[in-house]
Amino acid sequence: MRTNPTEAERALWQALRSKRLSGSKWKRQQPLGNYIVDFVCFDARLIVEADGSQHIGSAYDSERDAWLKANDFQVLRFYNNDVLANIESVLTSILNAVNGSDTGIEPASLPTPLPSPPPQGGREQKAV
Repeated sequence: MRTNPTEAERALWQALRSKRLSGSKWKRQQPLGNYIVDFVCFDARLIVEADGSQHIGSAYDSERDAWLKANDFQVLRFYNNDVLANIESVLTSILNAVNGSDTGIEPASLPTPLPSPPPQGGREQKAV
């Protein structure tokens, strides 16, 4: 995986690397026990996984997450399409976890951000 990351993993790594997210230090493709995690912040004991749909209901992932949690890691899983379509919301969720804030938001069901306001162009018409 290290030599051939998914597009979502590349996007997350660009946002996390070099202490870009609130100064937190991240490692990618890090071995932990018998597993390799996508991203880990050891200071926050936080693991972030970017997953495709093949991971839905995966018994292997459930076993892996249980082992990681038993070793005092919090695991956040995001679907690749959420990372690519809502990177700001994903990073907000990660930042909240790094800072110890529990928003109650499930990472895989992040809200869609509001659209940007339309550009300010043309003239407004005044009501008569």
